Amino acid sequence: MPLAQTASSVHAAVVVDRREPAPGIVVLGLRVPSLEESVRPGQFAMVAMPSGEQAAVALAIYEAGAQHLSLMIVVVGTRTAALANLAIGERIEMLAPLGNGFEAETLGDDVALVAGGVGIASLLLLAAAVVRRGARACLYYGARAAGALVESDRFARLGIEVSNATDDGSRGYRGFVTELFAAEGRRHSGIAGCGPTPMLRRLAEVASQRRIPAQLSLEEPFGCGVGACWGCVIPHAADENGAPQNLIGATRNLPSLAVGHRRTTQRKDERFTYVRVCREGPVFWSEELRW
Repeated sequence: MPLAQTASSVHAAVVVDRREPAPGIVVLGLRVPSLEESVRPGQFAMVAMPSGEQAAVALAIYEAGAQHLSLMIVVVGTRTAALANLAIGERIEMLAPLGNGFEAETLGDDVALVAGGVGIASLLLLAAAVVRRGARACLYYGARAAGALVESDRFARLGIEVSNATDDGSRGYRGFVTELFAAEGRRHSGIAGCGPTPMLRRLAEVASQRRIPAQLSLEEPFGCGVGACWGCVIPHAADENGAPQNLIGATRNLPSLAVGHRRTTQRKDERFTYVRVCREGPVFWSEELRW
């Protein structure tokens, strides 16, 4: 049964720890007593800049529990640099939890977790949820080079088998993580993935070929993070009434959705609509996406 989307609110957070698992990647630990129990795997936060002079940043919620929450930050500009350089004791505000996350219970008893780069940040809470219900999981984790494979030990400590791929062959399989996953050939009961769009598209193809259900967390730039600006829409399968089909979560009443048709070489005319990655996602069933 679909889960209702968790209500979000503004939370005050205090920086309590900070680590840098790789150059330019920072895991910021926060004390947020009012938030951690309501977070579901795959949800995110819109984090306000300390100065208040720039737009908030959307970040996946990496860890949550015991009044402690962490965010993985990749430094790519002034906003992320400002967050990554926060000192212990500094305070920030965040709107969270946001979005519809993964549904661990629908992925079966042998789950493939597939991460590309910092897509790993969206999968740790899911991995813990899978293990808690007694299911088996395997992490397929790829990056440009060995130095960019961060935090995989966190998954190993949960008892999850880890297989790596690097573009330059410096660790594990030489090539893309989707090539590693396709070569493995293991018949998993479900797939959960997060990473760059080309990786997710290929993962969706493999899932379709093997007839394995897959939930994918899309990496899209967000303007508002709450669905108001409609700046992160993607095409999604629609029913005969123009409503999105099989959304994860229970967000169904969508205003003013644009509906259309397109033709492909594989199928007859099909109906599609546009959904917001930040609101109806960021996690979707792969077979419903119409990239």
